[in-house]
Amino acid sequence: MKTFSATPADIDKKWILIDAEGVVLGRLASIVAMRLRGKHKASFTPSMDMGDNVIIINADKIQMTGKKRTDKIHYWHTGYPGGIKSRTAGQILEGKHPERLVTQAVKRMLPGGPLSREQMTNLRVYASAEHPHEAQNPEVLDVKAMNPKNTRSQS
Repeated sequence: MKTFSATPADIDKKWILIDAEGVVLGRLASIVAMRLRGKHKASFTPSMDMGDNVIIINADKIQMTGKKRTDKIHYWHTGYPGGIKSRTAGQILEGKHPERLVTQAVKRMLPGGPLSREQMTNLRVYASAEHPHEAQNPEVLDVKAMNPKNTRSQS
């Protein structure tokens, strides 16, 4: 029996819509990373971009377990001497671009390399419930219903 290896003609991409309201960040990121890579498909080929296009809405209403909202610190460097900066996850969610927290979590769950950077272009994250992709007829994926641990009631 020969091993199946997908070619660009075999790839069938769908559009997936995920509502992140009340969903735990890490669990959402792992599901989205799997969808972006295409590992949920039987015809998965590691060297091809087989994943779906994923739209995440309500990224500002994401939940975190424990004290991560106040204790988890995100660092970056400006490039200047002494230019280390930091913000807590809560500050990022309350700031101008709360969708960056979700994007970074998904990015860190993908393996590094040129293919992962290409797969990240298939991810669109929006802080509110509006998105400009209605024409693609996205299929709704209910992450909350997959597992009771995926959701968290209090903030």
